[in-house]
Amino acid sequence: MSNVTLFNASNVPAFARNNELSDTAKALTGGGVGQSNKRISIKGGVFRLVAGGKEVASIDDRHLEVIIVKAAPKVSRIFYASSYDAENVTGPDCWSNDGERPDPSAENKQAATCMSCPKNIAGSGQGNSRACRYQQRIAVVLANNPSGDVLQLTLPATSVFGKEEGDKRPLQAYARYLAAQNPPVNPEQVVTEMRFDTKAESPKLFFKPVRWLTDAEYEVSLEQGATPEAQRAIVMTVAQSDGVKGKAAPLALPGKNPAEDEEEPVKAKAPKTKPVAEADDEPEVRKAASKDTAVPAKKSKLADIVSDWDDE
Repeated sequence: MSNVTLFNASNVPAFARNNELSDTAKALTGGGVGQSNKRISIKGGVFRLVAGGKEVASIDDRHLEVIIVKAAPKVSRIFYASSYDAENVTGPDCWSNDGERPDPSAENKQAATCMSCPKNIAGSGQGNSRACRYQQRIAVVLANNPSGDVLQLTLPATSVFGKEEGDKRPLQAYARYLAAQNPPVNPEQVVTEMRFDTKAESPKLFFKPVRWLTDAEYEVSLEQGATPEAQRAIVMTVAQSDGVKGKAAPLALPGKNPAEDEEEPVKAKAPKTKPVAEADDEPEVRKAASKDTAVPAKKSKLADIVSDWDDE
């Protein structure tokens, strides 16, 4: 019996139909099976493909068509105590998946709650911004390959909040636009175009609908949104996804993980005002680091690039 026949769904015994990887399987595979941990980065205003913490490709297109298959239910927050240090790369000091309390696994929690945190005060970061940054994690698949890899995309506050400008909408404004249709439209039912705002100093995306999915594409979209990969994409920080080591001690202040490149942190300043907790408050836009020039001279199709990714 061939392997294809052996593992055909019709031949799977009852005891194996709801299988999850056992401890034995995890031990023999190194624990990494099923965890693709692949993502899209927008560092330097370029769509970059990252696998296992390594940038494997970048494209020079200013737009990208995707299907949003899952989104974190709340805007998250993340804090780095010091600016980026390429010689000492570690994960964030503190972060929150729900924007209300630090994650239990954060080794250098700054406060018991986000509302009471001194890093959530206007002026604690650069200018009048907060040192603790807003982020929105979504899981997407490429529109031209919906059954392919589920990719994590971590969006900075400037791509999430703000008002629409014609058909240029940040993520929340885009979602409200879809919901206001009659009948309301869900993001997982349409192809979404993500396009860079060429006027912004730091990487910023606008979103707009391109077309309805076909019936077959919609079924795939629902299936992809229910996968463990999609769940990990909306929960894990970029540092966790890339396998970056945590802090050596709670008081250690190394720089940020270069993979957390969507908004480079800055050294915190002394608090100046009362805590601000409005979830729709857009932080000040700051200048981005110099753009990476390592972009392929020839355009590539993302589906082709993704298929060649090295998972090691």
